Amino acid sequence: MTTLESTAAGPDSPTFPSRFREAEERGARIARPLRLFGRVAAVDEALMTRIGAGFLERDEVGQRLAEAMRMRAGDPRRVSMSDFHARLRDPSAVPDAPEALTDFFSRVEATPDWVDHELIARAGRLQRRFGRNAADVLLQLSLIGGYRFGGPTDLLVATGGLTGEMTRRRLAETQKWAVALAQPDALLPYGEGWRLTVHVRAMHALVNHTFEPTWDVPRWGLPINMTDQAATLGLFDGVLLIGVRALGVPVTRDEAHAVMHLWKYVGWLMGVDEAWLVDDERERHRLNYHLVRAQADISEAGPQLAQAISGALRDLPNGAFRRERTLSMLTAFLGVRSMRELGLPVRPPWATATTIAANTVRYRLLGRGERGHRRLERWGDRVAAGLLRDYYGADADHELGALR
Repeated sequence: MTTLESTAAGPDSPTFPSRFREAEERGARIARPLRLFGRVAAVDEALMTRIGAGFLERDEVGQRLAEAMRMRAGDPRRVSMSDFHARLRDPSAVPDAPEALTDFFSRVEATPDWVDHELIARAGRLQRRFGRNAADVLLQLSLIGGYRFGGPTDLLVATGGLTGEMTRRRLAETQKWAVALAQPDALLPYGEGWRLTVHVRAMHALVNHTFEPTWDVPRWGLPINMTDQAATLGLFDGVLLIGVRALGVPVTRDEAHAVMHLWKYVGWLMGVDEAWLVDDERERHRLNYHLVRAQADISEAGPQLAQAISGALRDLPNGAFRRERTLSMLTAFLGVRSMRELGLPVRPPWATATTIAANTVRYRLLGRGERGHRRLERWGDRVAAGLLRDYYGADADHELGALR
């Protein structure tokens, strides 16, 4: 490995991974809408410094759990995978648990005072009303759109998480997690959404612990780090709101605040430092603008991942239509230049136009009032169930990864 590069001269200058701001002009171009939504007048250099430092910061509570899970059998400090799973399902399980396991769960159980579960419940109902629009935005603008930058994409390829035969399974698991978060009481401690989120946090810690010794930290930062986690969170809250509005879904300021609050709590459960957690939409767009400016250029992993998803769509029911619809919407969301960078064929934006037309009727005519809201929630539930059925196929096991 090479020595970490410095962003400024002098012995006291901070050192950041070389990816930091290496393609800032490109990032600024891609993030131009975020600058408008976040009303960013000028680059906040103090925030950029914090972003650079975050590439080298990790979830330390998760790290201690991962270290304990990798200890040799017989070590009294060791946390077995079976103990972790048991404790995740039942708070009274593993009464003589090792310190790392006890500490991890004491942290995630200590719900912050700022969490408003009534607001989270409202956000869950709203996200269910988003229906297929949420699934489209999260797949296209959040997931595939995120492949335009190196770093996390290279880790995904290294882990095999979204390439080859695992592509469809990982898409299914991401969809299951997103659906679970929107269900009633799902984010109360030990609800399904809470459990799945805590599980993801532990698995992230294990991935980071496993790959860190051989990862090119001077180039990319830690495999899973605070800056990348903050950026990922922004793909699920701020980008989701931008995307569904672009598809013709009306979202009020109060509704947006509810969605942001739900994801703020999810981020906290995931171990994202509170400095990155916001439930103000404008502030999220401001953060996302700076995070995109800080990113690396596209790497070889981006096209590989995007094309793997494109191929996986063909294997779903009505696969040819799904793929063409996705390519059409992607062209509208990402633009021709990004489609070519990802090695994806450009398509006319017919799918976006028809979706906006359908949403105009669905939300502005049929979805008004309490009765209309309930109708939209039922529609969203049907869409979610259908997507999970299509993604999982004949696999009746819908648990996430190591929870199986």
